[in-house]
Amino acid sequence: MIRNTAMPLLLALALVGGGCATKKYVAQTEQPIQQKVDQEATTQQQQGATLDQTRKDLERDETELSATSEKANGADSRATDALNKVAAVDQKTDRNTQQIADLRSSLGNLDDYKQAQQATVLFKFNSDKLNDDARQQLDQLVSQAGSFKRFYIAIEGFTDKTGSAVYNEELSRRRAEAVMDYLVGEKNLPVYRVQFVGLGETHPVDDGRGREARAKNRRVEVTVYSADSGMAGSQAPSSQRQ
Repeated sequence: MIRNTAMPLLLALALVGGGCATKKYVAQTEQPIQQKVDQEATTQQQQGATLDQTRKDLERDETELSATSEKANGADSRATDALNKVAAVDQKTDRNTQQIADLRSSLGNLDDYKQAQQATVLFKFNSDKLNDDARQQLDQLVSQAGSFKRFYIAIEGFTDKTGSAVYNEELSRRRAEAVMDYLVGEKNLPVYRVQFVGLGETHPVDDGRGREARAKNRRVEVTVYSADSGMAGSQAPSSQRQ
């Protein structure tokens, strides 16, 4: 009986001992695996933080690059404007030189021509349109110039100092051209006898800053030159609108 009882007891003890050994083996096996899992999770967190920082750095760099690009574009625009202004002045100088050369070619020796008649027509602010008063003055000028056989008419356009110099040069040219178009188109003067130029805000007749001074400077001066030996030599009075 003792032997029969001892056998199951030994078997039970063996099973208990084997179970403990198995749990210990499993624990030892799981520990390095869990360590690897934890290490991998830590690595991924670090990589995620690095990626977030990289994104922030890229966004900052893009913002700085955009600001730098805007500054560069602004500098390029200012440089282009400056070059355009220089080119406009050069073109104006070349145009005036060519006009003088054409005049000398068509009329001969300009030293023989003396001032015979003059008129000044005025314009409204920022306008190149002739009004009735201007037309009447030009009509009178043409009537007086009709007594000359050898003559030419010089037309000089001006502006006040409101606005940029480049714009004023163009406006003064349009005013002078409007006078020329009237003399040639409406009064049938030969085009080769008429020369015009826009001088912008230069040579003001009144240096004041008030409204009346500006009105006097918005003008076109029309001068008749003649080489006739018996020319009258009188000058039509310049009209000034207050």
